[in-house]
Amino acid sequence: MAKKVLVLSTSLRNKSNSEMLAEAFKKGAEASGNTVEMVSLKDKSIAFCSGCLACQKIGRCVIQDDALAIADQMEKAEVIVWATPIYYYEMSGQMKTLIDRTNSLFPSDYAFRDIYMLSAAAEDGEGVDEGAVHGLNGWIACYEKARLKGTVFAGGVNEGGEIDSHPALKKAYEMGKSIQ
Repeated sequence: MAKKVLVLSTSLRNKSNSEMLAEAFKKGAEASGNTVEMVSLKDKSIAFCSGCLACQKIGRCVIQDDALAIADQMEKAEVIVWATPIYYYEMSGQMKTLIDRTNSLFPSDYAFRDIYMLSAAAEDGEGVDEGAVHGLNGWIACYEKARLKGTVFAGGVNEGGEIDSHPALKKAYEMGKSIQ
């Protein structure tokens, strides 16, 4: 049965390596017959969470920006894929800001179950993505019906598009294709 997949590309750079991973995942998921929507944060305006917790009472954030529509898309998606560059062994700031702004999803009847993380970094070593995965797991822990289903990390890629022949692209494609 086809699933509704939402891919969130959080890099602000053109030809970003993490976005290329996201595109590969998207192609794989589409090849398996899933409906895939990809959202890039490049042209989005997303303010910081103010911590007012109004979203817990009214079911949406009171800040009027692009995070409202993205949170709505997230609530309806069955699969969420986060794609991020790794900065200082952690997810991008814009990814963290969006995660914080999705607090309104906590009391909702969200559809997502499977969460994936795709990441890329200049450094290529064991555990480079651990901080980002840990941070995402902190968000997932708040959603008892959700789980981290898989991760793909591409290390040793710095300049935009440098990932072009990296084996992580095939891994991202295959991971996307495995969604049933």
